[in-house]
Formats: sequence, C-alpha cells, structure tokens
Amino acid sequence: MKNILISVVFTLLALFGTGTLVAKYYGEDAEKELVSPLVALDVVEVSHLTFMREEKKLARDLYLTLAEQYPQQKFFKLIAARAEQIHTDSMRDQLEMFNLPDPNPNSDNFPDTIGVFTGIEWGWYFTEQYDFLTDQGMISELEALYVGAYIEELDIKNIKLCPEVMIESGYPSPCGLAYTTQNDLQRAYRSLLSGSEEYLRIFVRRIETVIGEGDYEAQYLTQAEVDAILGR
Repeated sequence: MKNILISVVFTLLALFGTGTLVAKYYGEDAEKELVSPLVALDVVEVSHLTFMREEKKLARDLYLTLAEQYPQQKFFKLIAARAEQIHTDSMRDQLEMFNLPDPNPNSDNFPDTIGVFTGIEWGWYFTEQYDFLTDQGMISELEALYVGAYIEELDIKNIKLCPEVMIESGYPSPCGLAYTTQNDLQRAYRSLLSGSEEYLRIFVRRIETVIGEGDYEAQYLTQAEVDAILGR
C-alpha cells in the first residue's frame, strides 16, 4: 500500500511541481496528509530529512548510553554531547526552515527521551535500531567501539545515498545528498558527512589498538570505501 501511494505522490509531483505537494505517511495504512504548499522539498527530500533528524538522534542516544556503561571511554560522551547533539539540532533546524514538523520535538528532555523515537514514518525503525545496537554495545567495551564505528559507516551511506529501509519502502536511490538539489540541505548533509568520516577514523584507531593496526574490517560500507576514508 505504501509503495502504491508513493507512486501516486511522484505522479502528482510531476504534474503539479515539487514545490506544491509534500506527503507524509501514517502507520500501516499509509494515509496521506498534505502539508504546506510553501515547502520547497519534494516527498523524497522530506522523508530523508526527517529520517536523518532521527538517525542523528539515534547516534547521540547510543553514545550517551554507552558512555554510562563505559565511563573510561570518554569519547562516547564527548561525541554525543557535542558533535551528535549539534548534528541532530542542525537537522531539526533544516526541518524548521522548510516548515516541516519535527518527528522528535521533545528529544532534549533528558533522560526520559533517550532511546525514544516518536516519528510517525520512521520512529519504529529507530526504536528497533536503538534496542539492538544498545544490546550489542553492552557485550563488551570493544563491541561498543564496533557499534560506534558501525553507526558512522551507516550514517555515511545513508547521508550520501539512501537508507535501505527507505528503499524497501518504495523510495528511490539515491534519496539523500546525491538526490537533493537544495543548496542549504546539501551544505547540511556535507557537514554531517565530514563529521561521520572523522568519527569513523577515531573509532577505528581505538579498535585497532586492541585488534592490531590495519585489521579493521568494514561493517556496512565496502572495505574499499572504508580504506579510502582511513587514508589506506
């Protein structure tokens, strides 16, 4: 049903212009609600931007949780409280600029909203991801570092191209940085991308102090992509 409705929206966008219609989807029935015709993004850009707001919250919340479990790894708290907070806030600001609703408007109400994702379209996905990755990170300190590296690999792919779950739901690939033509959105995504590449390098360095230099294997990106980011 969702795939059919997305196809209908794409047809309407082609007929009336991308600036005149944006759709949001609700629950399994995927009911459609029109939002402000002043929004300058199409349905793909809206969904991806909303997705990235929650994905950066996922990273922040995971790192805060892992920081409590492994206080000796001070980097978790540092990256959560500074970098990922800035990144999820920047996605919130983009939503506001384009007159779009925030899927997690109470995200800074600590600690009650850590691991809580209220987005109508993608909240269920991030709840699953938070629970799964938290469980993985609790196995050991080394596993927590691997979770951090995985999150950054995931972010890089999702920012550049398109999250797998969006593709599975009927969205085109690419749907992210490689898709949008909005300059403000491009700049915001490039900033996220630069940060994720830097944090991946840091996580890999910490992992390789345990497993051996040069022994890190890619978890989500290709090995060639990871090696290029690491300068290998």
